[in-house]
Amino acid sequence: MQSGGIETIKVALPSMQSLFLELRFNGQTLSTATGFIVEKESKPLLVTNRHVVTGRHNTTGKPLSTTGGLPNEVAILHNRKGRIGEWVWRLEALLDGDAPKWAEHPTLASKMDCVVLPLVNFEDVEFYPYSLEEPTHKLKLGPAETISVVGFPFGLRSHGAFAIWATGFIATETGVDHEQLPQFLIDCRSRPGQSGSPVIAHRPGGMTPLLQERTFATTPLTELLGVYSGRINDESDLGIVWKKGALREVVDNVQI
Repeated sequence: MQSGGIETIKVALPSMQSLFLELRFNGQTLSTATGFIVEKESKPLLVTNRHVVTGRHNTTGKPLSTTGGLPNEVAILHNRKGRIGEWVWRLEALLDGDAPKWAEHPTLASKMDCVVLPLVNFEDVEFYPYSLEEPTHKLKLGPAETISVVGFPFGLRSHGAFAIWATGFIATETGVDHEQLPQFLIDCRSRPGQSGSPVIAHRPGGMTPLLQERTFATTPLTELLGVYSGRINDESDLGIVWKKGALREVVDNVQI
């Protein structure tokens, strides 16, 4: 579409909602990952994986960087306020002395590979947060339904810092917990750098199956399902998603 000789390009909202992260130690980049924003009492919170902010494998505790270094800060490439298609770096400390600034699940703690970091440096930043509330029109979802992991595989970005969509399928029943933890599996060719990505069901419009009906959607429908935290092993395309309900419990554990 063109207006006055200037081309206008429509960008899907989830492409802006995923944020590119650099995990650093005193300014030295150790790794890249993905995060996204939710809010509590109108305050912005960064959601990502626990292994991203600790720099350690969440089960073995071994350092993930080949340097052996562990991050003490995260650089976030935010959307610039009022300027879609422009971005601005903002740095956040991960530690207060030796104490982590992030919040974990109130009961699962380190067993859940998901954390929430309250943000303090967001001058000239525009937030596009995901809602943790249940949608009015809930999509009908189950095994074999398509989902997308929206993030930055191998640290790649599309046009500046728009996210890359990897699409796959729900692989386990979402109504029950996988391995007695609030998670489910997806079958998706996801890669390093996508840790901390939102996992969404996105339907562009048209006839869309909802939980209790079918509807013709005139606008896209997007439902946040959870947080991606990596494949079950290096040989498999099966990946772990921590459920939105468990993420909500982490947010409830944040002290504002």
